[in-house]
Amino acid sequence: MWQNLSTFIFGEPVRDHLPARVLEQIQARQDASERLISWAQFVLIVLFASLYLASQGLSTMMTTRFEVVPFALAAYFAFTVIRMILSYRNALTHWFLTLSVLMDMTLLMVMIWSFHIQYDQPASFYLKAPTLMYVFIFIALRALRFEPRYIMISGFAAIFGWGVLMVWVMIAEDGDPMITRDYVQYMTSNAILVGAEIDKMVSIFLVTTVLCIAVIRGRNAFYRAILEQTAAQDLSRFVSKEVARRITSADKQIQPGDGETRHASIIFTDIEGFSTVSENMSAQELATTLNAYFGTMGEVIDRFGGVITLFEGDLMLITFNAVMDDPDHAANAVRTAMAIEKTARTQTFNGVVLKTRCGINTGEISVGAVGAQDRLVFTVHGDNVNIAARLEQLNKDHGTYILMGEATHVATRLEYQCDFVCETQVKGRNQAVRVYTPNIV
Repeated sequence: MWQNLSTFIFGEPVRDHLPARVLEQIQARQDASERLISWAQFVLIVLFASLYLASQGLSTMMTTRFEVVPFALAAYFAFTVIRMILSYRNALTHWFLTLSVLMDMTLLMVMIWSFHIQYDQPASFYLKAPTLMYVFIFIALRALRFEPRYIMISGFAAIFGWGVLMVWVMIAEDGDPMITRDYVQYMTSNAILVGAEIDKMVSIFLVTTVLCIAVIRGRNAFYRAILEQTAAQDLSRFVSKEVARRITSADKQIQPGDGETRHASIIFTDIEGFSTVSENMSAQELATTLNAYFGTMGEVIDRFGGVITLFEGDLMLITFNAVMDDPDHAANAVRTAMAIEKTARTQTFNGVVLKTRCGINTGEISVGAVGAQDRLVFTVHGDNVNIAARLEQLNKDHGTYILMGEATHVATRLEYQCDFVCETQVKGRNQAVRVYTPNIV
């Protein structure tokens, strides 16, 4: 029952253990919030000083008695500057933050207490000051940080401070506690109505409580958002960022078979003689070589808007206009293939030359999720995908490095000069495929 009540009030808690890297992200956001709080405090102290100076200039009721407010403002200004410097250095400790909260309320209560001295009135005079409203600003400031304890410290410090001010009124005038039960007298004189002051403290308590609940609920949602953001960032390291964005931004959870038909271009790549190259390497050397190769090729592919949909050994499946819109997808596919071929021919990867063959095809494909309910793969499939794979393999028979289907050739023939290579029968198709290769410079 208590668990259900807690969930109802504070929202669903984050039950998973937060990894250190997630905690670091949360702390970075908390540090940013503290810088914002520091600036807000700076603005408030400037506002208080301006109001004080204005009241000094306008009031004719001020006395020549010693005034504590200028010294309190000066001390608080110095403290605020120190706090701001520490916030930019990410050096604010919990004890210093607690001290900052107490300083806020101490300054405010000292300012309110000083009013009866400034205006030469009985102590009860300050209980009518509207400056009490700043209490809620100081409490609300703590909601910028997702830690309710500072809100509670601020709220209870305000309640305690106001209680002390109320008691001081009762004992300040010997033999005259200045207490009344008459509301009209309370409103029209310096007499105090204890119930009214308690109402103020109750209001502070309720605002503090509501803000604490709101911050706890917000913190739980914030932590879940950080976890999901981190998961999406991690996911984008295993699949392309475009695929990760598509998965995480879907209106509903992606199910097996969910997908769409797109007119797209596909490239299959494969490293020539990779088995021979890899057998002379250790596992670590092979991993280092492939990482260098994929890192370089990834930059080439990104340059032309391609999306790496699949890594498998030394093979890559690259799509254009499948995951993100690309009206010039056929030409970009050819540009990518030619750049890959040139890069592989002119560079080494961990000291090894890795010449790359590419098969390109353009046509209707299916884009979506396949697999079981609890384990899906986001990929592309269809007849035109199979043709691209077959064209990549066909490079071996013709001594070429780039082969494309007729649809790709037709879409790009005004830009690229291509040679007809052959007409081949692809397994599973009745209609032969006309094959072309671009003139590589």
